[in-house]
Amino acid sequence: MIYLQFFKKTTYKQGIFYCLLVLCCIISIVVVHHNEQFYEQPIAEIIKAEVVESEPLTDMYDNDDYLFTQEIIAVLKNGQAQGQRIHLTNEYSSSGAFDQQYHVGNKIFVAVNEQATQSDVTGTIIDVKRDQTIVIIAWIFIFALLIIGRRQGLFAIISLVINVLILSFALDLYVKHGNTSLLLISGACAILFTIISLLLISGLKTKTYAAIVSTLLGTIIALLISSLVMWVTGENGLRYEEMQFLTRPYRTIFMAGLFIGSLGAVMDVSITMASSIFALYEQDPSISVQALKASGQEIGKDIMGTITSILFFAYLCGSIPMVILYLKNSYTLGLTLSLNLSLELARALAGGIGVVLTIPISQYIALFFITRKKVKG
Repeated sequence: MIYLQFFKKTTYKQGIFYCLLVLCCIISIVVVHHNEQFYEQPIAEIIKAEVVESEPLTDMYDNDDYLFTQEIIAVLKNGQAQGQRIHLTNEYSSSGAFDQQYHVGNKIFVAVNEQATQSDVTGTIIDVKRDQTIVIIAWIFIFALLIIGRRQGLFAIISLVINVLILSFALDLYVKHGNTSLLLISGACAILFTIISLLLISGLKTKTYAAIVSTLLGTIIALLISSLVMWVTGENGLRYEEMQFLTRPYRTIFMAGLFIGSLGAVMDVSITMASSIFALYEQDPSISVQALKASGQEIGKDIMGTITSILFFAYLCGSIPMVILYLKNSYTLGLTLSLNLSLELARALAGGIGVVLTIPISQYIALFFITRKKVKG
């Protein structure tokens, strides 16, 4: 039903745009399936994969697993040995923690043995070529945004692309110039992310300006409170073991992660509150400020629980595999949770603080702008 309404509302120019988009989608999918020549790393397509050996394994903690050995024949798709067959061996486990089984048709990155002869090329498997899957998923995401969001969906895509480019540039700047303050870079990125995203999606409107101010205030206050709590408690309970491999100050990197991580949820709350309050005012310009305030409080209560739950699950879900791994290797539950979830819980709590504080901040800022409009009107 949604798709029928979508096609009925589509104009001639929009139809041409979507046809061009579909054409680009088809061309890009075809290109990524035949783009081996653009890679310097040798790529091979598997034409035969056979399991030649399997054996059960049991570790000291009685965890059962199976180890399999595959003999693989593949055809090189690029490089000087293009067209030749290469013989590979792959060992994988049924758990698939750090390995995987390969199938006929998979394209893989390989390292060719330089001592191999032309008649008997051998090598090792490095990784799977995944760009085909990534491109298909990306196009599904783009079409979903355009079908449901239409014009706003297009601006959301543009905003996402611009934000990714900004973040890539900022990270590259920090890596190449280590003396630059990461918190300063993160703050600049947060301002740019907020302004670009909200202006593109919501337009040059008063509610957008209110959401921008609310987002920046809520994020900064949440970061200051988190910093104060960490300073008062001496960072007790925070386990930085997962960041030990960094050669940069890990506390600064953690704080920058808090800054950027809480921004998305705070921005969502800000624009939701501002849009809701301004929508009530636009429907009834004579509505009192007290009524708008009461409505804003009810809206804030409704979104507070869902957003904080989203933050909690978003941060913790990535640690589930490591938690299971630790528990399966006889680590205690307390040590497992402290090692794997302390930083994620801190990020979720910092984001939750930002969300809770942003609700009244965005409410009063929106009411301030509306009051000014009433006075001018």
